[in-house]
Amino acid sequence: MSLAACTPTPLAEPADLQGRRLVVRGVVQGVGFRPHVARLAALLGVRGSVWNDATSVVVEAWGAPSALDAFGSRLVDEAPPLASVSTLESEPLEGDAPAGFRIVVSTDGAGARTEVPPDTAPCAACLAELDDPTDRRYRHPFITCTHCGPRLSIITDLPYDRPATTMAGFAMCEACRAEYADPTDRRFHAQPIACHDCGPTLRLHDRSGAVVAVGTEAVLAAAAAALRGGLVVAIKGVGGYHLACDATSAPAVAALRERKHRPDQPFAVLTRDLDVAATVVEVGGAADLLASPQRPIVLLPAVAASPLVDGVAPGLDEVGVLLPYAPLHHLLLAPAPDGTPGAPPLLVMTSGNVSGEPLCVDDEDALARLGGPEGPADLVLAHDRPIAVPVEDSVIAWSGVGGPAGGAVPVRRSRGWAPQALPLPGARTEDVVLAAGAETKNTVTLVRDGRAYVSGHVGDLASLAAREHHQQVTDALLRFHRAEPDLLVADLHPGYASRAWAQRFAGDLGVPVHDLQHHHAHLASVAAEHGRLDEPVLGLVLDGTGYGCDGSVWGGEVLLLGDGGTRAERLAALGTVRLPGGDAGVRHPVRTAALALLDAGVDLDGTPVAAVLSPAERTFLERAHASGQGFVETSSTGRLFDVVASLLDVRHRTTYDAQAAIELESTARRWHGPAPAPAPFPLVQRRVGSNVHRLDVGGALRDLATRQRAGEDPAALALALHTGLAAALVDLAADLVAEHDATCVGLSGGVWVNRLLLGAVTTGLGAHGIEVLTHRVVPCTDGGLSLGQAAVGAAVLARTPAPT
Repeated sequence: MSLAACTPTPLAEPADLQGRRLVVRGVVQGVGFRPHVARLAALLGVRGSVWNDATSVVVEAWGAPSALDAFGSRLVDEAPPLASVSTLESEPLEGDAPAGFRIVVSTDGAGARTEVPPDTAPCAACLAELDDPTDRRYRHPFITCTHCGPRLSIITDLPYDRPATTMAGFAMCEACRAEYADPTDRRFHAQPIACHDCGPTLRLHDRSGAVVAVGTEAVLAAAAAALRGGLVVAIKGVGGYHLACDATSAPAVAALRERKHRPDQPFAVLTRDLDVAATVVEVGGAADLLASPQRPIVLLPAVAASPLVDGVAPGLDEVGVLLPYAPLHHLLLAPAPDGTPGAPPLLVMTSGNVSGEPLCVDDEDALARLGGPEGPADLVLAHDRPIAVPVEDSVIAWSGVGGPAGGAVPVRRSRGWAPQALPLPGARTEDVVLAAGAETKNTVTLVRDGRAYVSGHVGDLASLAAREHHQQVTDALLRFHRAEPDLLVADLHPGYASRAWAQRFAGDLGVPVHDLQHHHAHLASVAAEHGRLDEPVLGLVLDGTGYGCDGSVWGGEVLLLGDGGTRAERLAALGTVRLPGGDAGVRHPVRTAALALLDAGVDLDGTPVAAVLSPAERTFLERAHASGQGFVETSSTGRLFDVVASLLDVRHRTTYDAQAAIELESTARRWHGPAPAPAPFPLVQRRVGSNVHRLDVGGALRDLATRQRAGEDPAALALALHTGLAAALVDLAADLVAEHDATCVGLSGGVWVNRLLLGAVTTGLGAHGIEVLTHRVVPCTDGGLSLGQAAVGAAVLARTPAPT
């Protein structure tokens, strides 16, 4: 069955006409690849056909040998903007040449499936049409073409054709069908194609769920007016709902914080364009990233005279900003055709949920959870295009530091990038591995055909709803790839929900589970990202907490990766502090600080810690110090930052993950005086009966406490902590690299989101001539952990002898 025809350029029939069958794999569906093939065939006088199957794009081509050679090269070299060709296979083809070139109906081929493309922002051509009153898609909130728009979020199955997307329920009008069938049109075989006459429809609901407006202009006018009036509006985006309000209105931001149960965690800000973004942040070299097809949230330094209210990013010196990445966003922020102002040019844009819950993607769920009498939204802006796969916004921290630490530092990899594959050199193509990920900032990774597919951001697995979401994401990943794992990999922690899930799922499949230590997985993730698993990589793995191989709580580790990534030897660690009350100690840094200072021989009186502790807390902690018993010891870098943040009166109680450490870095960046002397971190030599080096934290805490009592600027002391720790890490790493013949140093773990520490350590190691590996694709946080788990799992299988 022919879906479209493309007559080749008239050429004389060559005497040496040949046939070739080409199989193209990679991100080649949903990106305009078949139209690209058809147009190229017409240009070169090549005859034949092209179609999708579930594994690839298949081309049968006839032409002169020189034309076929050029055809094969240009298929890859001139591929559409969103395409990424991983392999091109070619073999001779027998038979008679057809008269022309056709795109034919898709088939469901056997074998490993093709790659699912990510969602991207509207291209320049679509935006021009969106703003052109003479264009039939003028102000169409779902404008798209083969070069842009939703992909992952609308795909229900492969091969990628309209019936396998959430656009299947929208019959194309005659005009759209004509464009879809026209090889010269930008929308030739664009599966999400639609217009005002045949596309999805906007509607606006009030808290009761009643529809108060329908259709593009009525909904946009009402929603924009509500946002200008200080109300909170839930907006259905590409991969889920957001909650939005005027970022320059203190009452609106305060109301959103109260309703979302998010007292301090910073909000992202949607800005109308780069010029508006420059009024709130120092855009600098991040302009291209902000305006890229991925449109991530980018963390940038805040400007002094920002119009944002303090409640947007309380206590911080940077703001996460993003540009519109859906046509709906562009229309909402733009003036109406009659000149009525659009929404405020600076909008808080945060995930559509109450803190701790999964992202809302379903309309009924959004009306129930985001609307209603107790929901955070005053209005719900919905539409009838379903979301097949939830997709959160990606987050990038921007660093102006040169070298390995410069530029983009991934914090959350999701919309725009997920689920693009990463090659795993050394993995066997026949092995399939599924990694369950971490407990917080969860992602899932599937390895098949020697490539790793990291899911979008799943989130924290604390609630039942979150664990159900984890299952849904996993099911979609396995369905897309038509894969059944040979091995599951999970975190070693016995209490993790992700580990319990892996054990149940593996039991159902009858396959083994490989338990992997948390920091081993972190180091493997950065090594795998750089293709260095087969080398001795020394890892500085710094994070909050992770279950150690000895049953203690780790978090400031120096590991040596070996045996193809399957082994990680612990060579050194940060000195320990005691964590009072487990998670309660994490939420109350002042308690950890008090116990750490007492254990270091520091009198609490005269410190900010003493002023914050309740009498009961102080008595309890003094008894714990005196007895020397109770409470788990931890080498966590995050907990050390908690202690210092409380000692310097930066943060004593937290309401979101890593708040104390984030605010401590922000405080350090505020220092504008002469560089302070680093806080001492003397290296304690090998302990008796142990092969593990320790960096003493007690001496540093005593020094910081003395300088704090002397009235030294907290910003100077915060910076001293960073520079002192960096210097100690660099010296230790340099010694261990030489001792163990490591080829490079890998930095992983959530602490490396701290650009101040990252810059100091990479600069210091570079001065020693040591190569540094930092994360550039997956986050250094637990969001990248599943890649490391999967990479180690694939290495384990590759070293397992085949059964005889």
